[in-house]
Amino acid sequence: MPRIVILGGGPGGYEAALVGAELGAFVTLIDSDGVGGACVLTDCVPSKTLIATSAAMTDLAAAPSLGVRLRDGECVLPEEGWDAGAVPGPGLPPGVGVDIERVHARVRGLAAAQSRDIETRLEKEAVRVVHARGRLVGPHAVEVDSGEAFFGDIILIATGASPRILPTVVPDGERILTWRHLYDLRKLPEHLIVVGSGVTGAEFASAYQALGANVTLVSSRDRVLPGEDPDAARVLEEVFQRRGVTVLGRARAEAARRVDDGVEVDLADGRTITGSHVLMAVGSVPRTSDIGLAEVGIRRNATGHIEVDRMSRTSVPGVYAAGDCTGVLPLASVAAMQGRIAMWHALGEAVTPLRLGTVSSNIFTEPEIATVGISQKMIESGVVAAQTTILPLARNPRAKMQGITDGFVKLFCRPGSGSVLGGVVVAPRASEMIFPVSLAVANGLTVDQVAHTFTIYPSVSGSLTEAARIAMPRDLFASF
Repeated sequence: MPRIVILGGGPGGYEAALVGAELGAFVTLIDSDGVGGACVLTDCVPSKTLIATSAAMTDLAAAPSLGVRLRDGECVLPEEGWDAGAVPGPGLPPGVGVDIERVHARVRGLAAAQSRDIETRLEKEAVRVVHARGRLVGPHAVEVDSGEAFFGDIILIATGASPRILPTVVPDGERILTWRHLYDLRKLPEHLIVVGSGVTGAEFASAYQALGANVTLVSSRDRVLPGEDPDAARVLEEVFQRRGVTVLGRARAEAARRVDDGVEVDLADGRTITGSHVLMAVGSVPRTSDIGLAEVGIRRNATGHIEVDRMSRTSVPGVYAAGDCTGVLPLASVAAMQGRIAMWHALGEAVTPLRLGTVSSNIFTEPEIATVGISQKMIESGVVAAQTTILPLARNPRAKMQGITDGFVKLFCRPGSGSVLGGVVVAPRASEMIFPVSLAVANGLTVDQVAHTFTIYPSVSGSLTEAARIAMPRDLFASF
């Protein structure tokens, strides 16, 4: 029976453990922070749980435009536990707001429950879970802090990443924060300064504005989401400005400090801005230090990420790596697939190498932004020849019924054949709408095949088939 030792219990680690056990290996998973890793306990699951509450607030704010009104202009409050001083949500009457302590308690509770569920599943599959900090002491050995060693024919490293800390902005967990500190706050920030306009910064700026905080978003670039589809970023920035988020472009933050009951943030251009709290969302760094990588010859790149190939192999035979510690693509879905691929490959199963071109991703702002396949930037730079079709959601009948005015669907297809190469969806719950586009990209479907697929009428997803009909090569109509 092959022996597998996995260092790290996040999506890359626990999904690999399940595959290994399914294929008959004896699997030991070593984790120091809790099964599920940062993804489940402090990052993805908590943030999306918080965003679920903020989305409810956004829906409430839009309800009057659909003819909904509160009885006598008032809101029925919970019988107990309500913070009478709660900040009203945007566009909502007095009395409607969030009880942030209850929100955070729900966040922490769901994260802990998800972690327990995963550990229960691992135990059911006979995976041995060791709660300890481990490090490599050889190419086939991991030692934990108690001194006990675990030997494996196959080793998988899935240690994840941590928030990047600037030397001039040291978090204190009270006023100067990383996203891992947010769920311990007892009050909603009155004025949250978010430093960083990438995915994490944009998501929290969107969420906290909807929850009722004043938000200032500091971007070192000229726009929000500089690495994403430019049309999508433009829509989100317009929504931010309309809802009252202050966006400071080309404004690099250099330092932050506590002052009385707030914070000051110094910008590179000499300005100083003030708020009640500052959230640093300036990226992550891999957790690859002090775990014995150099001693066993595992190569890392200049950023400290472990170098892996498309089969998740490191530079040392028998040692694999998965997830954010590899820097391949910081998504839980990618980490999980890297872990599965590693096990399939190591245990002799037929396996397809990781295909990043078929990976879909989502930004959980309001509206959401989902993407898959090639990008607009690749087309404009000449890397890929593709035709672009974009269709605003404002013309979709279901969107009109729901009061949706922001967003679009965009399809990229190959000229001539019409093969779907990628797409972008900007809409409420775009994370659900992108799946048909992902199927088309992964399976080489053409726009005419998408166009001839039935969708519900009326439905927001109907815009996907409408965009496909617009994108159909003209010569295809000759057959009708």
